[in-house]
Amino acid sequence: MTAEPDQVRSDKLAAKIARRIEEDIVRRGWVVGESLGSEAALQQRYGASRSVLREAVRLLEHHQVARMRRGPNGGLIICEPDAGPATRAVVIYLEHLGTTLADLLNARLVLEPLAAALAAERIDEAGIGRLRSVLSAEQQWRPGRPLDEFHTALAEQSKNPVLQLFIDVLMRLTKRYARTARTGSAAEAADAAHQMRGAHADIVAAVTAGDSARAKTLSERHVQRVTAWLAEHQDPARRARPGSAGKRLASEAPRGKLAEVLAANIADDIAATGWQVGSVFGTETALLQRYRVSRAALREAVRLLEYHQVAHMRRGPGGGLVVARPRAQASIDTIALYLQYRKPTWEDLRCVREAIEIDNVVNVVARRAQPDVAAFLDPHGWSTVAGDVGGDARDAAVEEFRFHVGLAHLAGNALLDLFLRIIVELFRRHWSTTGQAQLTRTDVAAVGDAHLRILEAIDCGDDSLARYRIRRHLDAAASWWL
Repeated sequence: MTAEPDQVRSDKLAAKIARRIEEDIVRRGWVVGESLGSEAALQQRYGASRSVLREAVRLLEHHQVARMRRGPNGGLIICEPDAGPATRAVVIYLEHLGTTLADLLNARLVLEPLAAALAAERIDEAGIGRLRSVLSAEQQWRPGRPLDEFHTALAEQSKNPVLQLFIDVLMRLTKRYARTARTGSAAEAADAAHQMRGAHADIVAAVTAGDSARAKTLSERHVQRVTAWLAEHQDPARRARPGSAGKRLASEAPRGKLAEVLAANIADDIAATGWQVGSVFGTETALLQRYRVSRAALREAVRLLEYHQVAHMRRGPGGGLVVARPRAQASIDTIALYLQYRKPTWEDLRCVREAIEIDNVVNVVARRAQPDVAAFLDPHGWSTVAGDVGGDARDAAVEEFRFHVGLAHLAGNALLDLFLRIIVELFRRHWSTTGQAQLTRTDVAAVGDAHLRILEAIDCGDDSLARYRIRRHLDAAASWWL
């Protein structure tokens, strides 16, 4: 077996150092503008060489967690991140999975009506003005222009950062489907836009009036119509031409962000060619010509692709940028970190998790006859484990993760599966960093008992009882883990 290359070992160490710095930033309260110390001080604190620390800082800058300021009074400065890196990381991973239009419809139906209902409860004068300005802008619509700002603007009025981020991801994916849709005649496109604007106006009226039930119902109908239109007009044969977006990078990308934009475009092009794991996407020379960027920008972009395990650069004869199989954890870590900055409340997490888990239970009930679902529902595997936990909180946490993530996987929606794992990761980080009191034996036994009762209801096909029991269990579990 060949030894691991020095560069690979260095990159792994840099990622670990970056994670430790991120944890320290969260622990300190994420004070934007605060200095964590000079490069020399950070090397000493984290026991890293200059090259490893600088690679770690590149990852921190990619996540927009911190940036290195040179010169007098310089140092690693804590930043205010935006959602860009987080949402791009998730979209890249979902592109690899090949998320279906059905998955997208299901996820939007779970989350967008919830956002509309919350917006009706929490809207203020500024929010009303924001939504009405979006409606006004839509009146200036021209063929070829998307009408997607409304959905992200509505999600903002929910005042729930978890919903906002997840709906941002859903809208990015929706735009990808829209770009490959057959638009038909100009008259058909204009009629579809007119109906969409009317639906948006009705939702805004319900939200402004504080009618959460009507806002939720109108949102459901609208999402169903939009996705039905996409399904009717989808043309699987149409794909974006690889490299076409990359040719505009040099003129369009903001200074300092070229590598990140380039990495996103390369990932898009890898997806457009079918995500052929193990194939060489292009040599360094070919990629420089295709994307018309500097060697430094390309190599920085490759580092980001390697971090997200989208691709890696293989040197030597027959080398080039080799397409890899992305892991979910890189996306989960990126988006969970951003949400830690946004500081979602217990209620923010609870309501989104409940909506996803109830939908998961309904879908698992419908699939209960399938062999993999039947095996998961077998009470013998769970009752033995519950009895062996013996009051240990960490073992109970592992079982809780296995149970809920297992249900999400069996429900069959890759989008909601990933979203739930992000929420669970936020619970885990909170638990591990806040020094919560240990669960009692009674608490741990209650976890196992709740799992068995939910499985029993699913196995009987009683989805209303299963929904009731999962909701009660989540309420109890939130008090344990939070």
